[in-house]
Amino acid sequence: MAQFSVRTVLKLALAAVLAALPVVAVAQTAQTRLPASRTEIQLSFAPLVQRAAPAVVNVYSRRVERVASPFADDPFFRRFFGNQSPFGMPRERIAQSLGSGVIVEAEGVIVTNNHVIEGATEIVVALSDRREFEARVIAADPRSDLAVLRIDTRGETLPYLEFRDSDELQVGDLVLAIGNPFGVGQTVTQGIISAVGRAISDDMTAQSFIQTDAAINPGNSGGALLGMDGKLVGINTAIFSRSGGSIGIGFAIPANLVSSTVASAMAGKGIKRPWFGANGEAVTSEIAQGLGMARPNGVLVGEVWRGGPADRAGLKAGDVVLAIDGREVNDPQALRFRIATRKLGDTAALDVLRRGQRVNLQIALQDAPETPARNLTQLSGNQPLAGATVGNLSPAFADELGIDMLERGVIVTEIAPGSPAARLRIRTGDIVVKINDRDVEDVRSLQSLLRGSNQWVVTLRRNKQVLTFTVRS
Repeated sequence: MAQFSVRTVLKLALAAVLAALPVVAVAQTAQTRLPASRTEIQLSFAPLVQRAAPAVVNVYSRRVERVASPFADDPFFRRFFGNQSPFGMPRERIAQSLGSGVIVEAEGVIVTNNHVIEGATEIVVALSDRREFEARVIAADPRSDLAVLRIDTRGETLPYLEFRDSDELQVGDLVLAIGNPFGVGQTVTQGIISAVGRAISDDMTAQSFIQTDAAINPGNSGGALLGMDGKLVGINTAIFSRSGGSIGIGFAIPANLVSSTVASAMAGKGIKRPWFGANGEAVTSEIAQGLGMARPNGVLVGEVWRGGPADRAGLKAGDVVLAIDGREVNDPQALRFRIATRKLGDTAALDVLRRGQRVNLQIALQDAPETPARNLTQLSGNQPLAGATVGNLSPAFADELGIDMLERGVIVTEIAPGSPAARLRIRTGDIVVKINDRDVEDVRSLQSLLRGSNQWVVTLRRNKQVLTFTVRS
C-alpha cells in the first residue's frame, strides 16, 4: 500500500477543499476565494421562521362529555335500584383539547384539524404575541379532518401564510413543521418530504397525505408544514407511532386540499366538494396482465352512477382512469383527492384506457345529489331494531358519513342506549340489507317488513362483512 507524508496529505486535503469552493472568473484567470465572513457559510432557517411563525397559533378547545356510569347496565344494581339508581345516571365532565392552527387570511381566518375542535363548546385561539381570542367555527369537515375558524380582529390585519401548489412538492424537498407539541410552546422542527400521495387507511376519504420526517407530536395537529419559500405546503395532522411521540413518520394534509376547503367554507355554503360519480379499485399486477397493460397503474372503474358526472362524461365500467388533468392516479384515494381539489363547476380532463385504446374524456364536476331524501327515523315497536335511528342513503349523505358515495340502502345513524337494537349489538354505520330474506329498499319498506311478526332474520352489511341475526320476540 502506498504511504504518504503528513505534508502530502495536508496538500491533498487543501486542494480538495479549494476545488469545492466557488470559482470566480476575473480577466480570464480562474481564481479561488475563501468565505469572507461567517454568514457566507452559515445555514439558518431563522429568517424564514421569523416571517412565518407569527401566522401559526395555538388552539384550545373545551367540550362537555357525558360519561356513562360503569353500573348503568349492571343487572345487580338495576334489580335493586331500577332506573332511578344514582349510579346509573350519566355524569358530565369537561374535556380539554390542545392543538395548533394557521392564519390563512389577514382578517382572522384560521385553518386547523377537525379533531382539535370537534364537539367543542368553547374555542380559544392564542396568537404568537400571547393575545387570546374566542373563535367560531365557519365550517368543519371530518372527512378531510379540516376545520375553518374565524376570530374577530376588529379591523386589525394579522400575519398570514400563503398557499403553495402542493402538487409541485418532490420527495427530498426541505420542510419545516411549526406547532405547539405537548403544550410546551411554539416549536419548529426540520425535515424533508419523505413521500407524497400517501394513503394511511382504506376508507372512502380523499386521502393523499404528505409524509415527512420533520418531528410532529401531539399538539402539532393543525400546525403548519412550510416549504423553503415560506409558503404553506400542508397542515400537520397525524403521526405513526407506537409510543405516542415522533419516530420520523408524520403526515400532513396537502395545501391544495386545504385551500379548496377554505374557499368552499368562505363562500358560505359549508364544505362542498365535487362528486365523481363512479368507484373503482387500484390496478394490481394481475389486473394489468389481464388487461394487457405494460405496468400496473390507474384505477379500474367498477361502477358508474347513472346520470352522474362520470356517466355523462362517457366513463364506463371496465375503463381504467390513468390520470386527471395530467396527474397520475394509482388508487381510489388519489382519484378522490384529485377531484376534491377541484372547484364545483370546473371541468377535469380524464386520461382513460378502454380496451387497450387511450381515450380522453371531459368531466363536468358537480356536488353530490341528496336523492333519495334521508328521512331520518327512530324505529319503535316490538321488533329487534327498535331504538335505532335509520336513514336513506344518497351520494351526499354517504359522502358526509365518509363511506362509498355509490352505497345504497338504509343506514343506522344512532342507537338509543338500552334499546332492543343496542342489545342486539347493532352499530352506527350498519346498513340494513334484508329482513326475512326480503330486500330493504328504503326506510318505509324497512318499517313495513318489521311489522306483524314474532321472528325476524336481520341481514346487515358492516364494513365489508355481511352479518345475519335471527331474533324471536
